[in-house]
Parts: sequence; C-alpha cells; structure tokens
Amino acid sequence: MEPLEILDFFGTQYKLIVTLIALLLYPLLLKLTKKLLEKTIKGKVDLHHKSRAELLLKIILACVMICLVLVFWGIELRGLLVLGSSLFAMLGVALFAAWSLLSNLTAFLLMFIQNDCRVGYWVRIIDGANHVEGRIVEMGLMNVVLEDIDGHRVIYPNNLFVTRPVMVLNKEPKPTKTPVIKRIIGPKKT
Repeated sequence: MEPLEILDFFGTQYKLIVTLIALLLYPLLLKLTKKLLEKTIKGKVDLHHKSRAELLLKIILACVMICLVLVFWGIELRGLLVLGSSLFAMLGVALFAAWSLLSNLTAFLLMFIQNDCRVGYWVRIIDGANHVEGRIVEMGLMNVVLEDIDGHRVIYPNNLFVTRPVMVLNKEPKPTKTPVIKRIIGPKKT
C-alpha cells in the first residue's frame, strides 16, 4: 500500500478506528478508575459497597465512552439530550411519585442498593405518632413483609418503607404487657 492509499483508508474509516480505539481504551480507563477509587477509599470499607461503587463507575465510564463514540459517528447529542430529559421527566413522575405503583419498584431498587435493612433484621417504622415494629421476613418488588412479636404479618409498601424513618433495632423487642382490667360486678368482697 502506498502512503496515499493508507491516508485515504484512514480518512474514510476514521469512525471505525475511533470506535476501536474507544473499545481498547475502556478496560485501561476502567483499571485506572478502580485504582483511583482504591486510593480515595483508604480504609475499611464493606466489600459489598465497594463492588457497588465499582459498578457505578463502570456504568458512568461506559456512558461517557458511548457518548464520545456517538459524537464521532455524527449523532448530535442535543437530540439525545432532549429525548433523555423528556424520558427522565416522565420516569421521574412514574417512579418517584408516592401514588404511583412504579414508585414501589424504584424503592425496591433503592433498598437493594442501600443494604441497611436486610431480611431477619428487627425494625421500627415511625409514621408520625404511630410506629410499626417487626422482623423483616421478605423484601419483595412491591412491599416489605414484617412479622411482629405476636406473629402477625404486616405488609408495608416499599415506597413508604423508604420515605419513613426506619430504626434498625439491636435486639428483638419485648412484648408489651397490656394491663389486665378486672371488672367487679356487685359489692366488693373482703
């Protein structure tokens, strides 16, 4: 191949070359961001939270690389931004509005990521002057199932579980003793 043919080849195929370079750079950039995360953490961190942070870094880096490749392919990001912002507005109402059933699914994802409450933990959900106490038996897509001291099951929606203050109890609560009221009919015997 002559030098002019090589330049002509690179001139016509630059999009594929940039895409290939981005694909080759992604693992290197990922390794670099992991090292940066390690240096930033410096201490005892739960491995579970560390893996979640690494996953988030992977997703952010992948989105940046995809946007860069799309720019080189000639796709304008303005159109994508308008579409993205419209979708985010629509999904924001659907996923986070308390009256929406989809908000329970969003809350499930938040509980999955957060990991402060797990199955088997005793919790107290405070709702104003009232509270619900129980052991978490199941964490489903739509609700959390609690079992109280007496064995009764309380089904609590995920969106309320996430938005209300939740106390994680150190130990199983003691059953409250209800005062026994004796009614005496007639005169009191001595």
